[in-house]
Amino acid sequence: MKRRPRRSVPAVLTAVVVLAACVLVAVVAVQLILGERPWISPDSVASRLHDLRWTDVLPAVAGGVVALLGLVLVLGAILPGTMTVLPLGGSFDAGAARGGYRSTLRAAAAGVDGVSGAAVKLGTRRVKVRVETARTRTDGLADAVREAVGHRLDQVGPATRPAVSVRVRAPRRKS
Repeated sequence: MKRRPRRSVPAVLTAVVVLAACVLVAVVAVQLILGERPWISPDSVASRLHDLRWTDVLPAVAGGVVALLGLVLVLGAILPGTMTVLPLGGSFDAGAARGGYRSTLRAAAAGVDGVSGAAVKLGTRRVKVRVETARTRTDGLADAVREAVGHRLDQVGPATRPAVSVRVRAPRRKS
């Protein structure tokens, strides 16, 4: 079971850039073999590169951009992403999809009396619930939502139980 996301976006972007460079080089090579005028003249590129000095601004900026891009790609490959399957307690391979986990917690929060809408944000150690209500007095509503979400977490049984924080948005009083 894949618990971490695949790194397909950086891999696809890198592959597309390398493929575009290879296609350009191949087209120029074929044009030179056929005796046609190439899109990019290898002689002019070589002479421009030969005229550059290491102390010029262009090589420093280009080197910095390439180094930064390489660092971003390496960090994207090494650092863990957000989990796509959240581990559950119990058996070794038990897990819940992130979307299903979020929607069951949102349904628990929305099922509380007085809640007109709910949004759930999953973090690594915390679940943030934001609820909307039409009530002008919200006394005890946050505690009721926290209890409902906590009860649903007990039913789901995550491997590590996250802390639940609740924010209530109510209409403003007209004075």
